[in-house]
Amino acid sequence: MTSSDALSVRPLSLMDRSQWGDLWAAYLAFYQTSRPKTIFDTLFERLMGNDPQDFNCLVAERGGKLVGLTHFLFHRHGWRVENVCYLQDLYADQSVRGQGVGRKLISAVYEAADAAKAPSVYWMTQDSNAEARKLYDRIGTLTPFIKYERGT
Repeated sequence: MTSSDALSVRPLSLMDRSQWGDLWAAYLAFYQTSRPKTIFDTLFERLMGNDPQDFNCLVAERGGKLVGLTHFLFHRHGWRVENVCYLQDLYADQSVRGQGVGRKLISAVYEAADAAKAPSVYWMTQDSNAEARKLYDRIGTLTPFIKYERGT
């Protein structure tokens, strides 16, 4: 592997808008959904903002191409004094699955949480996401909680 093939993780930048949009669209498609352009624009604007309670984004890059992303935020928790970290989205391009991209992105979120003194990082996935769950079972703890949301 040459240095240009090395995987790096870094914060999202304005120059990443197009590649980020492609990755996030692929992530949404994986979960069999999509969002209108206004949602893409709003999320990207939030990711570029400086509100400490808003979303953050880290991207994985190899050879000048974005190959993964994660969106996360810090928020208050009723049972803790410190903020906690919610890792909302994690995606690795199909071309790099199984090459450590997801692990590296989650590790970078753990580092961001440590730097922010947020002792807890949590995330959800679909129970059918077997490939990702293999990684999650190695680096996290499965909880017994079940998610509910408001019905229509």
